[in-house]
Amino acid sequence: MSTPILDFIPGDPSPDDLRAIVAALDIYNNTHSGMPDKPGFAIIIRNPETQAAVGGLYALDSYGWAFVRYLAIAEQYRGLGLGRRLMEEAEKITKARSYIGIWLDTFEFQARPFYEKLGFKLFGQVEGGPGAIPRYFLKKRF
Repeated sequence: MSTPILDFIPGDPSPDDLRAIVAALDIYNNTHSGMPDKPGFAIIIRNPETQAAVGGLYALDSYGWAFVRYLAIAEQYRGLGLGRRLMEEAEKITKARSYIGIWLDTFEFQARPFYEKLGFKLFGQVEGGPGAIPRYFLKKRF
């Protein structure tokens, strides 16, 4: 077999290249974990007049945990309790899937206090510094 070529991509890879990376990782993980990925889930917030998506929550299967990858709400809909409702719905889905909890990450300028009010506990962080913003990792086990 010939030696593979390393191809440095200075920006985002093509969708095909990214799929190849993920496929290789999925094959390895499924073989060694004994836990194939379950599908992710989303809860969408829609504009009441247009039905256009204006935010929501997207979570992934994470080997017995749900990982909240994204939670975002358009500025005009903030302060209405939608973030709490999204997280409550995510907890219901997570429990129905028999996951042991939810984990997520958030930057210093985002929503750490919000998640802590919902019962999430800090389990790790990446420090900030010149050119770097602190990032926090939180979890809620059921």
